[in-house]
Amino acid sequence: MKHLSDDVSRVLFCKRVFYKKGCPQELVQVSEDILKKCGGIPLAIISIASLLANNNQRKTKDQWYTLLNSIGRGLTEDQSLEEMKKILLFSYYDLPSYLKPCLLYLSIFPEDHKIMRDRLIWRWISECLVYSDKQETSLYELGHSYFNELVNRSMIQPIGIAGEEKVLACRVHDMVLDLICSLSSEENFVTILDGTRRKMHNSENKVHRLSIQNSKIDVDTIRMENVRSLTVFTSDVVGKVLDISSFQVLRVLDLEGSDVSDVGYVGNLLHLRYLGLNGTRVKDLPMEIGKLQFLLTLDLWETRIRVLPSSVVQLRRLMCLYVDDDTKMPSGIGKLASLEVLMNLGLSDMDLDFMKELGHLTKLRVLKLDCDDFDESLVKALEESINNIYKLESLDVYVIHGLINCPSEDWVPPPQLRRLVFWSIESWFETLPSWINPSSLPLLSYLQITLVKVRSEDIELLGILPALVFLGISYYSRSKEAHEMEAPDLSSDVLFPCATKCRFFDIGVLPSMFRQGAAPRLKHLCFTFPAKWISRENIDLDMRHLPSLERVEVHLIKKGASRQEVDEAEAALWAAAEDHPNHPVLDIRSYR
Repeated sequence: MKHLSDDVSRVLFCKRVFYKKGCPQELVQVSEDILKKCGGIPLAIISIASLLANNNQRKTKDQWYTLLNSIGRGLTEDQSLEEMKKILLFSYYDLPSYLKPCLLYLSIFPEDHKIMRDRLIWRWISECLVYSDKQETSLYELGHSYFNELVNRSMIQPIGIAGEEKVLACRVHDMVLDLICSLSSEENFVTILDGTRRKMHNSENKVHRLSIQNSKIDVDTIRMENVRSLTVFTSDVVGKVLDISSFQVLRVLDLEGSDVSDVGYVGNLLHLRYLGLNGTRVKDLPMEIGKLQFLLTLDLWETRIRVLPSSVVQLRRLMCLYVDDDTKMPSGIGKLASLEVLMNLGLSDMDLDFMKELGHLTKLRVLKLDCDDFDESLVKALEESINNIYKLESLDVYVIHGLINCPSEDWVPPPQLRRLVFWSIESWFETLPSWINPSSLPLLSYLQITLVKVRSEDIELLGILPALVFLGISYYSRSKEAHEMEAPDLSSDVLFPCATKCRFFDIGVLPSMFRQGAAPRLKHLCFTFPAKWISRENIDLDMRHLPSLERVEVHLIKKGASRQEVDEAEAALWAAAEDHPNHPVLDIRSYR
């Protein structure tokens, strides 16, 4: 690739350091000198810029010149990897002490690997890389702040921004990965076996964290009694090359995606804090798993485990539990008093006592429920239990088809609720539940729901939810036709103040619904547009009054429209997008 021009380099640099403000006059010359040494290489520019920005606390002029002089020749004369590594080292050494081991920890993952945010944070916690003396501090929230800081410093690359504006995963740039692998090896922090080259410290008998990335490995020289963390990214290793039962001080065992089927030995790994079996062929957990009194995370998602042993409820320190929706849970779940995350809990075979025990999990922040074939008589007990979980921030409910009766109309949601999702578009509420309102849900930032009746006042009510960032609302129609709704008379200064993404499925809500001044942060708008509407005299597709718009997704319905009307509708949509100052990306998806 060609190097960036001086002008583009300057834009990239200044946008990161100064945001929308211009470069102060006293820093213009030193900025130009630094950019010359970056040689038009984007990674060098963004790394130095992120270091200088330093969480919105810009460094002094003297610190800028100190950095300039430290770079040396830079990349202007010698485009060597060593010079680039030197620039990246500045960013590494500028990290606070608590972030350095968190960054080095990413050397465990292979090149170009998609690292899920939550998997990484829970592993950091299990390795004591996230720690606080204050008992009231949420370790997950603290770990999440560490993750965000690495993203903001451009040390890791964000992937998949969720509706709440949260990064879902990350990758590590190849050159950054080479750097942290080198540093990890020097400090004996991580040992990597990749089959082609062995990235190992000289004192091979003192391996603490072992990452196996290829099945063609030789582990004869490694003394397993010292290994505290084992991550396997390949098949045909566990049980054939490795005897994990000999890893007596193991804290983290992550076999995600491997073909392992037998983990009967885990009951003897008494120091284990993280057990990741996501995507494996494991069918059973041993009864001895109840001995793992230090276990914090148990990930059994997409395994073949259908029944959990009764001893699981003895895991009193367990904070995070992932299961499949058809996994049968044992009685006594209320004993898991430290649980903060419970994902994919199926309720179809649960009784009244189980529903009541859920209410004992008062530390739960995240709960995902599968309510398919759910007995209506248990609805009240479930609602009362959820109301006892006063820290609940995220609630996902899945009903495969039909009317949603849980929560009921008179439910009072937890006041801390920030995310509320009803997954299936084949399940619905008759009307917008009365408990969805600003006084009941003052912190709600993410909402996904399907309704049979969508009224103008419903859209207006959702528009005054003060913290709403993402809205996904669908109209359920047995005839599968778009719901023709007149544009509500919306206020110009209070509606959708924080929304960045709104998706209206099968609802005739046009951009003109948002009056001047409404939805000032809206970046992504999705709506349904029947092509036959183009013949209406007062049709208005104008979107210029949405100042932050970057992407428009239109579901164009062809039914009942002539070929000419379809063509005219598409042309009008393209013209409206082109007329917007931002020239947002337009994605037209046609349906019959």
